[in-house]
Amino acid sequence: MIHGDILGERARLSPERTALVYFPTQQRFTYRELNDRAIRCTRLWLDRCQLVKGDRVGILAKNRVEFLDAFFAAGKTGIILVPFNTRLTVVELAAIIKDSGLKALIYDGELSEKVRQLKRECSIEYPSIEHSSIEHSSIKHWIGLDLATEETVYEGQDSRDLDYASCVARIETSDWVPTSCDPEDVFCLLYTSGTTGKPKGVMIPHRMVTWNGYNTALCWQLREGDVSPVFTPLYHAGGLAAFLVPIFVAGGTIVLHREFDAHEVWESIAKHKCTVVLGVPTIFKMMLEAPESGDADLSHVRWFISGGAPLPVDLIAAYGARGVILKQGYGLTEVGVNCFSMSSEEATLKPGSIGKPMMFTEARLLGSESGDVGTGEVGELCLRGPHVCKGYWNNPTATAAAIDGAGWFHTGDLARCDDEGFFYIAGRSKDMYISGGVNVYPAEIEAELLKCPAVRDAAVIGVRHVTWGEVGVAFVVAAGGESCSADELIKFLAEKLAKYKLPREFVFVDALPRTAYGKVVKAELRELFARRNKKDVTGS
Repeated sequence: MIHGDILGERARLSPERTALVYFPTQQRFTYRELNDRAIRCTRLWLDRCQLVKGDRVGILAKNRVEFLDAFFAAGKTGIILVPFNTRLTVVELAAIIKDSGLKALIYDGELSEKVRQLKRECSIEYPSIEHSSIEHSSIKHWIGLDLATEETVYEGQDSRDLDYASCVARIETSDWVPTSCDPEDVFCLLYTSGTTGKPKGVMIPHRMVTWNGYNTALCWQLREGDVSPVFTPLYHAGGLAAFLVPIFVAGGTIVLHREFDAHEVWESIAKHKCTVVLGVPTIFKMMLEAPESGDADLSHVRWFISGGAPLPVDLIAAYGARGVILKQGYGLTEVGVNCFSMSSEEATLKPGSIGKPMMFTEARLLGSESGDVGTGEVGELCLRGPHVCKGYWNNPTATAAAIDGAGWFHTGDLARCDDEGFFYIAGRSKDMYISGGVNVYPAEIEAELLKCPAVRDAAVIGVRHVTWGEVGVAFVVAAGGESCSADELIKFLAEKLAKYKLPREFVFVDALPRTAYGKVVKAELRELFARRNKKDVTGS
C-alpha cells in the first residue's frame, strides 16, 4: 500500500548511502542514520507524549536536521505534522494552532521568546480561524530543540518543556513497527501564506507526498548521483516536496542549509558538487549578483530550476551565458509543487515555458464562460490527478470553491498553451485587470521591466480609473547605482508593449514585500497605493 514513509523505504534499499549533509556543521547522515533519527522521534511522540494516529504536531523552526526527523516521523505514524512559518506573528500563529488543534509543538531555540508569548496567547479566549470547528488550543506538550545547549541560552526558554535531544538520546530503534497508513490519510497540514486572506490548512495526504516524489524523480530524470542544496524554508511546500522527497526517492543527497545565503549556496555548490538546484527568481538573481558567481565551477551542474514566481527570460539568458540551463517550474501547495516538466533542450528552445504536464497530470485552460480556450489563448489553469490535495482543513466551503465536482483544482493562475503542448503562465487571475475593455496581465509588464538595467525588482497592480476602467501602477526597486525615472521607464517599455499595457504611474520603493518563498504580496502594494493616493484599488 502506498504510504509516506519514503525515508524508511530508501533506508531499506540503500542504508549506507549519504542522504544528508547539514551545511552549518558539515555533519553527514546516511539513510540508515536519518531513518533511525525519525524512529526515535516517532517513539517520543507515541510513548512519551501518548499521541495517536490523526493527532497534530506542530513545528516552529528554521531548517535543521530535527525538522526532517519530524517530517519523516509523520510518514511512519499517521500523526499529522503542521509546519509553521517562522515569520508569522504570535497572533497569527495562535490562530493556526487553534484551527489545527495541536497536541504538541516542537520549537527552535532561537524562537523561544516567541513561544513564551505564544503560550500566553493560547491560554486566553481567542477567536479561531473562520469555519474552524476547533475553538481552543489543546497543546499538552511543548518540546524544545535547544534546551540543553550550554553555549547559547535563548531568552524565553522554559526548563519545564521537554528537551528533544535528551529525550531521543535514550530511545532505542530496534523492533520498530510503523503504523499502517492509508493513502488518503493526512500526512501534513500546510497553511497557505494568507497573502489574499486568512490562512487555510491544505490537507496533504500520504498519496500526494509519495506521488509527487516518484513522478518528479521520473519526469525530471533525477538519479542517485544527484546532490541538491535545500535553502528555502522547510515549512513551505517547496522546501519539503520540490526536491527533498524526490531526491530521497532517487537515493541522492540533500545539502541542508539553515537559511538562504548566496555566499553559502555558492560554497555548497562547489564543495559538494551539487548537480540540481531549486530556487525562486529573486534567489537566482541574488546568486548571480554575488561575487562568487563569476568564478564558480559549474561543470558538475546539470540544471537549475526556478519556481514560486514567473521567471524573467533575461535571467534564463544570463545563466545560459554561463553554460547553465535554468528551467521554469510550476506548482502549488494544493496540487503538488511539481506539476510540469521539460528537458534541458526544451527549456532552451522554449524560454519562459513551464513545460508539459507530468505523467498522469491533466491540465485544462478555462475561459470566462467555463469552456476551454483555444491554442495560444489565456485561460484559468485547472489541474487534476493523483497529485491534488484533499482540500482545506475544517473548511468545506473553501474546498468546494477550489475543487469542482469532476475533481479539477482551479488554481487561479492564468496560462496559455502553444500548439506543441507547452504551457506558459500569464499571471494570477486576481492580478489581471481590464483597461479599456482589454485584458492586461501584470506578469507580462513585470517581465519587461526586469529587463531594464536600471530596475532591480518590479511588480504591477491594477487600480480603478474613471476613463479606462482600470490602469496599471508599477512598483519599482531601482538597481544600485542606477538612476531611474518614470519617463525613462515609459520610454523603455513603449518599444516592447502596446500602449494600453503601459503603467500610468510608477511608485519607487526600497523593496517589494515578499513571502518567505519569494512571492510578491500584492495586497500590501494595493494598501500602500491606497494610503498614498487615497484611491480605491482593485483586487483582494
